[in-house]
Amino acid sequence: RRKTSVSGNAAEVFRTIDGVFIGKHFPDDAVRSTLAYKPRPGDLFIVSYPKCGTRWMQSIVYNILMDAEESSGPLDIVLRLPFLELQGGEAAMYGPRPAAFKTHLSFQKHPYSPDAKYIYITRNPYDCCVSFYYHTRNIQSYGFENGTFDEFFELFLQGRVDFGDYFENVLSWYAHRNDPNVLFLTYEDLKRDTVQGILKIAVFIGEDKAKKLSDDPELLKRIVRNTSVENMTKKVPVSHQPPKLEDMSESDLGKRLRPELLKGVRTVIDFARKPRTGEFIRKGQVGDWRNHFSPEQIRRMRERIAEATAGTDLMSLWKGVDIP
Repeated sequence: RRKTSVSGNAAEVFRTIDGVFIGKHFPDDAVRSTLAYKPRPGDLFIVSYPKCGTRWMQSIVYNILMDAEESSGPLDIVLRLPFLELQGGEAAMYGPRPAAFKTHLSFQKHPYSPDAKYIYITRNPYDCCVSFYYHTRNIQSYGFENGTFDEFFELFLQGRVDFGDYFENVLSWYAHRNDPNVLFLTYEDLKRDTVQGILKIAVFIGEDKAKKLSDDPELLKRIVRNTSVENMTKKVPVSHQPPKLEDMSESDLGKRLRPELLKGVRTVIDFARKPRTGEFIRKGQVGDWRNHFSPEQIRRMRERIAEATAGTDLMSLWKGVDIP
C-alpha cells in the first residue's frame, strides 16, 4: 500500500512542542529539556536546518577537538556529539568534554548564552530540499518511503517538514552572523575551500586549537582526510544490521554511563535500529538540485525565496553558486 504519511497526515508524524514543529520520533521530554537547557561558559553548539551539512560539520569539529585521534567507538561519538533534541539537555549537562552539541533549532528557540559558542552551517535551499527529500524517504518514522520529490517539494515550501520552515531557521541565525560568539558558514564555501574552512572553525573554537593546526600541517591533513565525504560514507554503512552501538547490552550501558545519560543513548540506539532505505550521507554534492527540479518548481522556489527573504540579502551567500 502506498504510504506517504508526511503529506497524507502530518499529524501522525509531527507535532509542535513549545513552538517547535518536530517529528514524533523525538521524545517530548528530550525536546523540552533541550529548550530549557542553560548553556555554560565554553559550551559549543553545532546548529543547522536539517540536511545542510550538519554531519560533516560534526566530523570536522570532533576531529579538531580530539586532535584527529580515532574515536574510542560509536558511544564516544554519541556522547561527545549529542543530538540534543533526540538525547535531551542532560546530554549537554552530564556528557564528557570536550564536546559539541548538535541542534536544528532556530535562534529564537535555541538555548542561548553570550558565553557559549555557536557554529551555524547552512546550504542553498535547492540542494537542501533535495537532500531532505531523500532523508525523509529513507527514515521509517516519517512513513514517506514511497513519497515522491514532487510531494516533498510542496511540503518543503510550506514548512511542513521536520523542524519547520527552512527560511525561518536560516534567517533567524543569519541576523546573528556577525555576533562574536556565532560562526556562520555555508556548506558551499566549506566545500570550495575545506582547508580554509577548517582553519576558520579551529580559530573560532579556540586559539590553542588554531595554533596546533598551524604548527602541525600533518594534523591538518589528517583532519581533511578524516572528514572527507569518502571517509565519512565509509563509516556510515547502509545496513539493516545494527552496528556495534546497538549491540551493547543494557547492563554494559548501565556500567559505562551515568543514569542521566542513559535515556538519551537508548533513544539513539532505538532510532538507529530502525531500518533505513538509504545512506545517511548521500552525495555531499553542490548542484544535485538540477537532477530533481522541474522548471515550474524552480519558478515556485524562486517565488518563495523572494517572499521569504524580502528585505534581506540572504541569497547573496550563494552569489557564486550555480542556482537559479
